[in-house]
Amino acid sequence: MASASKADVLHAVVPRLYWVSIVGGMKLSEARGSEEIRSVEEINEKIKRGESVVLTAEEMIRLVESSGVEVAAKEVDVVTSGTFGAMCSSGAFLNFGHADPPIKMTQCWLNDVPLYKGIAAVDGYLGATALSETKGFEYGGGHVIEDLVSGREIELRAESYGTDCYPRRHIETVITMDDMNQAVLLNPRNCYQRYDAATNSTDRVIYTYMGTLLPNYGNITFSGAGQLNPLCKDSNYETLGIGTRIFLGGGIGYIIGEGTQHSPKAGFGSLMVRGDLKQMNSRYLRGSSFYRYGVSLYVGVGIPIPVINERVASTAAQRDDEILVSIRDYGVPTRPDLRPVVRQVSYAELRSGKVSIAGKDVPSSSLSSYKMAREISEVLKERVLDGRFLLTKPVEPLPRRREFNPLAVKRKEPKVRDVMRTEVITARPDDDIRDVARKLVEKGIDHLPVVDDKAEIVGIVTSWDLARALANEKRRLADIMTKRVITALENESIDVVARRMASHNISGVPVVDGTNHVTGIITTDDISKKLVGGKTTI
Repeated sequence: MASASKADVLHAVVPRLYWVSIVGGMKLSEARGSEEIRSVEEINEKIKRGESVVLTAEEMIRLVESSGVEVAAKEVDVVTSGTFGAMCSSGAFLNFGHADPPIKMTQCWLNDVPLYKGIAAVDGYLGATALSETKGFEYGGGHVIEDLVSGREIELRAESYGTDCYPRRHIETVITMDDMNQAVLLNPRNCYQRYDAATNSTDRVIYTYMGTLLPNYGNITFSGAGQLNPLCKDSNYETLGIGTRIFLGGGIGYIIGEGTQHSPKAGFGSLMVRGDLKQMNSRYLRGSSFYRYGVSLYVGVGIPIPVINERVASTAAQRDDEILVSIRDYGVPTRPDLRPVVRQVSYAELRSGKVSIAGKDVPSSSLSSYKMAREISEVLKERVLDGRFLLTKPVEPLPRRREFNPLAVKRKEPKVRDVMRTEVITARPDDDIRDVARKLVEKGIDHLPVVDDKAEIVGIVTSWDLARALANEKRRLADIMTKRVITALENESIDVVARRMASHNISGVPVVDGTNHVTGIITTDDISKKLVGGKTTI
């Protein structure tokens, strides 16, 4: 790019900057670039005087690309970031005030959505993922929060056992946000630094917090704002910590610590945040429903990053093609960090609309809104430039080292191998249906795996299949068997397999090994006998 065009870009993005020599390169070592250029206090003084230079993250990327990190670090005071996505670990502390006579609420509902009531008489915590007891997945805590911020009336219902000082046992009324003494959005985990994408290798549709995933790698979903994401703009956490003032839900909020599951070594930092819900805007707080999974709350978060040194300037200019995540297979029912990685991919590729998996172009789509993230960064920029939003220096930085521990199950949990039957009667595709029917009657079984010459499973029949086939005068087993066989593995949890059977409305599945050979069979009756007690049939 010619010098004139570089200057044009610089002046177009930052009209008040003057031209200085260009230094190429965006990456800085850990040691280089840590020398302080300006303090947060100095930046605030420039904001008050109307002299601050503020860019959005996208503008910062363009400036560094055209002029280099050193130019940007010297001239830019603040970089504004933004993200807008489903943040399940969100909720609000609410205080309703005392009725007369008063009640010690032990159970409480807002629009039939239950609050946590293990705190004082008229305080409660409304979780974003709490489900309506009447509308299920269609409405939940996130929707109540949106309705409150929108000024809508909410039906409050509460129960109590009654005490001498709180004699009332029941109350029903209608409230709005204005009726509450306090409404504080307090989110234990928001604003993940990045988030692994999701796909599905199985031959069935699955429903997850990453949306609906189509079979056989039919789609990829992802979340996060990538190059606009606040924690990507200061990935060393030099300016972020307890007390950092942020844009939260359209109002002012604060970082109050690391978010739960904060895992900085893996690049999955997170934030715990709070803000006054009464000052927020429903444009930036939206209730949401994920089909056959649950409900959540879309939260808008923006953070002004003070460019205190060259290193911060460098991370603030990180691009989508430099931010990598894994695509994980959600078809494997294991904990998130153990799901198989299909491949590594950048946010740029994800945002292109298609990603290649094993030579196949797979459509990719975002669960977050990049458009809203951009809007948040622009709104925050205007507030800083207008002097309505001053920066704060954290009283304690976010931890850069933290071990992330899974939940250890310390009691023995039954696996399929503990419950399944290993004496399995099988059949071949060419077997006569009448002979197979006699075999089922003689053995008193209801499920019969069908295997080929290599003893690999190719189908399954049930007593009901055989009864219907005999009535229709069918002859060969291959003509009636179910070829799409739902199976289980020996090391799988009973809970997972029981849910799989329920979701397919079946009462038994063959157990197979890694080569698709039948090693056993497990039925709902087996589970009942071993875990509950009762008669068993297969």
